[in-house]
Amino acid sequence: MDFVFKSTFLRAFTLTGVVLFIFCFNYCAIGQTPEVNGIHKVIIDPGHGGSDPGTIGSHTYEKNIALSIALKLGENIKNNFNDVDLTFTRKEDRFVPLDERTKIANAIKADLFISIHCNANPSKGPYGTETYVLGLHKSEDNLDVAMRENAVITYEDDYSSKYEGYDPKSTESFIIFSLMQNAHLDQSLIFANSVQTEFREQTKRFDRGVKQAGFLVLWKTSMPSVLIETGFLSNTKEEAYLATNEGQDRIAEAIFKAFSDYKKTIDNRNSFVTKVLKSDVNEDSLAPEKNLSSGNEIEKSNIIFKVQIKSSKKKIPLTSKSFKNFKEIDEIAADGSFKYTIGNKKSYSDIVVLCQQLKKKFPDAFIIALKGHKIIPVELAIKELSI
Repeated sequence: MDFVFKSTFLRAFTLTGVVLFIFCFNYCAIGQTPEVNGIHKVIIDPGHGGSDPGTIGSHTYEKNIALSIALKLGENIKNNFNDVDLTFTRKEDRFVPLDERTKIANAIKADLFISIHCNANPSKGPYGTETYVLGLHKSEDNLDVAMRENAVITYEDDYSSKYEGYDPKSTESFIIFSLMQNAHLDQSLIFANSVQTEFREQTKRFDRGVKQAGFLVLWKTSMPSVLIETGFLSNTKEEAYLATNEGQDRIAEAIFKAFSDYKKTIDNRNSFVTKVLKSDVNEDSLAPEKNLSSGNEIEKSNIIFKVQIKSSKKKIPLTSKSFKNFKEIDEIAADGSFKYTIGNKKSYSDIVVLCQQLKKKFPDAFIIALKGHKIIPVELAIKELSI
């Protein structure tokens, strides 16, 4: 009994130490603050490499497809944004430890970390794309994906001490992620949602949604970070698509379009803040008619996010079987149709979580934003709320 108590106490003490270390690391993080500096340094991380092939398809390796898509994405960014410094964790087939990838990102003070991967499943049925941000795995599937991707550390020497005793085969190791906070979660979610939107609308890939899980490669990054699963190599049809130049081009273009939109949002926000900071402040500028918080300035309390689950030219009774087991359905008449929504969230990260939950019942569900009673672009709502 005494042994059990000591063992439990020691484990709790060790876990507390890990949490304190994480807190101190995040507090002292050396990364940029994108919402202030804009997006000017980007790091692209092709998953796996070298002795670590990643997922193995019937005739493909994840490490090769991830690298090809990453290089194509980098070329798109380089050709379209002169103000972006681009860094890769690898540009050839070599093994890079997970903690080294993080160190590279933090050393250059990157504004965005993009890790590119391919998915797998014991069943050949699952297909589609999903984008992850760091956080708690809300389902067994999320945990499985995180454990598979994290298992790469077994290729590293002395991985147990490097990752504070983390064991990629133990579900208990994931407890540490429940005690962590990602200072850039909102920005990560914004970019991740944009990536999935482009996959769905531009490449017509099946959208498996934005998810949260405990990925070691995202653990210590001090900037907005996402891990993109571009498709399943365990699915024969999807593997064939990802193995082609055309498929890789389209995936890279979708991620680039999402990056372009995200950069515009952050840079425009930065431009506004810079103008305010540089402007001369005097008594006149603080008068009610000129005060930034009055007149035509944003009424933040009037902006909310909702999840649209259905749209119809004709009214659908709220008691319809389509809405069975769902309460508080709202009907919005706009653009000659009736839109049916669930949720009233002021936080974008909260609505992303709700949207993913609703997608299980309504696969085509997506997020909309309202300012007062008017539907406005989600990107505009995010930008206005963050000013």
